[in-house]
Amino acid sequence: MDVRDAPLSVFRGLNRDARHWQILALSGLFAISVWTTDFGARPEHLIAALTGTLTAQIIGAWAVGCRFEWKSAAITALSLSILLRASEPWMWVAAGLVGVGAKFAIRYKGKHLFNPACLGIVAMILLFGRDVWVSPGQWGQAPLIAGWAMALAALVLSSVKRLDIALGFIATFAAILFGRALWLGDPMAIPMHQLSSGTLLVFTFFMITDPRSTPDSCPGRLLFAAGVAGLTAWLIIGPNVIAAPMMALAALSVFTPFLDRWLPARRFQWGIHQKSKEGRDYETQTSGRLGGAWSRLARP
Repeated sequence: MDVRDAPLSVFRGLNRDARHWQILALSGLFAISVWTTDFGARPEHLIAALTGTLTAQIIGAWAVGCRFEWKSAAITALSLSILLRASEPWMWVAAGLVGVGAKFAIRYKGKHLFNPACLGIVAMILLFGRDVWVSPGQWGQAPLIAGWAMALAALVLSSVKRLDIALGFIATFAAILFGRALWLGDPMAIPMHQLSSGTLLVFTFFMITDPRSTPDSCPGRLLFAAGVAGLTAWLIIGPNVIAAPMMALAALSVFTPFLDRWLPARRFQWGIHQKSKEGRDYETQTSGRLGGAWSRLARP
């Protein structure tokens, strides 16, 4: 292979699976969190989270008889290490076990209902209260801009095609915050501060965009995004819940099957590529009716 073709070959290798881009972007955000804050993510947090997610993935894959898949476990572990803060190291392990374990245990027609990282965080907060919390993700202006750029690039470059739900959520959430500020006569610095969060960044581009736990159709995703944004805003404005986006997503995820039934579309399936009319590779969305145990328990 010509050395000049190496970058193209690397790009093609990464583009074979959308999760490659997500792992790269989350790794960059993890590095930003480590280097820019005194109380940010730490390598030991990531190791603990990986221990939990990989263990649950191995056990789950063995239990349902599907192939072991490390990429989704790595994405969940990176998200947990960036967002979750706890008083004891084992809590990251527990969050990984709960989140990925629920991916195998709580399913509807072969589709898991909850984003693993989101459910792991919410479960730990509800179980352990003040011993577990979510990082506010205040990384400073320059790192935050770099983080948004990396996350957006990862989503656009990947073949997941979930930019609609990310933009739908952040646009609705911003509209509510700015609209409230205008109604009350508050300075615009208040909603700007509420939007300038690394936690919101990770949630917007790597949690609510999960193609395996959100509605299959574009109209369904936009409705879902608006609902999550509205509930998030209420949780922040009312009871002032720090983990408001995760709480809202976990609470409303149970409505995904109803939206899929009301607004049906082809189901997304990781790692299956087809050719478009223009001859380009893209990650296909399968109907989920593939037959046999494999299709009933579609790869997590």
